[in-house]
Amino acid sequence: MTACSSCGAANLADARFCSNCGSALPATSPADEVRKTVTILFCDVTGSTQLGEQLDPESLRKVMARYFDAMRAEIELHGGTVEKFIGDAVMAVFGIPSLHEDDALRAVRAADGMRESLETLNKDLERDFGVRLASRIGVNTGEVLVGPGLTDFGRVTGDAVNTAARLETAAQPGEVLIGADTYRLVRDAVDVESVEPQTVKGKADPVECYRLVGVLAGTAAPPRAFTSPIVGRERELEDLERAFERSVQDRTSLLFTVLGAAGAGKSRLVEEFL
Repeated sequence: MTACSSCGAANLADARFCSNCGSALPATSPADEVRKTVTILFCDVTGSTQLGEQLDPESLRKVMARYFDAMRAEIELHGGTVEKFIGDAVMAVFGIPSLHEDDALRAVRAADGMRESLETLNKDLERDFGVRLASRIGVNTGEVLVGPGLTDFGRVTGDAVNTAARLETAAQPGEVLIGADTYRLVRDAVDVESVEPQTVKGKADPVECYRLVGVLAGTAAPPRAFTSPIVGRERELEDLERAFERSVQDRTSLLFTVLGAAGAGKSRLVEEFL
């Protein structure tokens, strides 16, 4: 299957045009594409039209350049990747090129940090240009199709991207709205307020979301509750148990290294052993 870069719809592998929106499909081999669960962050400047009326083009360029630099720095500080700039909006992905178990928390921390960074930047912008910027942010987690490289439309497509963009649009100036899937991953590490499900363009049902108040200080990745039985890791679990027995009998320390790709079940295996 080939994903449309414009609308994210799935098409037959040999299709040249999207069956949903009619856009030309990229000539990309399916082998070059991979599905990943990532967290998407969209940030947009509100009132940019009025800002353009207040400033001459050179000043406006300088203001936006400083804004983009500040937002990029905060995103990269937390391990995210800036996917693209769209006008005065920023799209970032957490989970590309490398997945982390706490990508959702990294994204939410980045969103909170971007608000604080903008407040600091506004003091300088008010002094130098007599203007202040306001932004709104949407964060959402889900499965996407990742292409081999950047295109005019970016390399990440899927409903999770569209939902993040819609949450950003639904947010008020200064707000961060996070999707329900993101909240489930970070709920032990954040302070949020409930909001009414948002009716957004392109979604048949209202989107459940939460308003981010702040990230709790000193909170690591939230612990996960393992309630289902472990499956397919009996041999590895036996290896760990034998190593523990040997350590007890010999009264010595052993180093046991658990290696595996993200999502392979390393944390679950260790939790079961403990």
